[in-house]
Amino acid sequence: MRIVDSHQHFWKYSPEEFPWITDALNVLKTDFLPEDLEKVFQINGVSGCVAVQAAQTEEETNFLLRLADSHPFIQGVVGWIDLEAPNLEEKLNAYLPFRKLKGFRHILQDEADPAYILRPKFQKGLETLFKKGYSYDILVFPKQLDGAIETVRNFPEASMVIDHLAKPPIAKGELEPWRDQMEQLGSFPNVYGKLSGMVTEHDWTQWKAGDFHPYLDVMMKIFGADRLMYGSDWPVCLLAASYSEVIGVLRKFLEGYPEEVQQKIWAENAEKFYKLN
Repeated sequence: MRIVDSHQHFWKYSPEEFPWITDALNVLKTDFLPEDLEKVFQINGVSGCVAVQAAQTEEETNFLLRLADSHPFIQGVVGWIDLEAPNLEEKLNAYLPFRKLKGFRHILQDEADPAYILRPKFQKGLETLFKKGYSYDILVFPKQLDGAIETVRNFPEASMVIDHLAKPPIAKGELEPWRDQMEQLGSFPNVYGKLSGMVTEHDWTQWKAGDFHPYLDVMMKIFGADRLMYGSDWPVCLLAASYSEVIGVLRKFLEGYPEEVQQKIWAENAEKFYKLN
């Protein structure tokens, strides 16, 4: 089975660049680089990945592109850019020669305004980004999903993907109103979902693989086999699980599905969405 990890991160740690890595996340206060992940991939049978931004700077984008240029297993990059910059189009044009740059993301979950994504300048920036052929990763909590739904409605032809199932309250075992909101998002055929980031939304020391199945069932029902992709969220996942444990959760869930369905979720959908290779 070919496996592409659609969501992981690299960084050279500094407290200034990564203020979100608090003392409670001490395991993340170190460097995580391609040579570290490549060893993990070899153990777990993963052939390639998409590196996703973890800092809100254009240098982060350039850093990931440099890594992708020197490591063929990094097949795509999701970077960061200031969507409200007056010279956004000029900046995007400068990135067009970088074929591994597939899309962009903003860490919306950290914004105090739950409707931040609906700011007029932000929406205008998304319009410019989509016109250039880039995709957009939506990183939100459930309380921010209404803005995501309206955004998807505004851009029905754009390629968008929901990171980490939009972080439902897995630790509480609750499905509503998250499920209803995801059904609204999934009604748009241009929206995909990443099966990623689940273990850190649970109790980091007490989770069981079966605890995630109700949420995975919802995603399968809503998005189907053609719009879901596997992601590890490495190294953030290490707060609650090893890479092998993370990939094992999805392996356990998918074991009853036909091989062609599994192959779509493990690799083909990510390759299609991000136009890899």
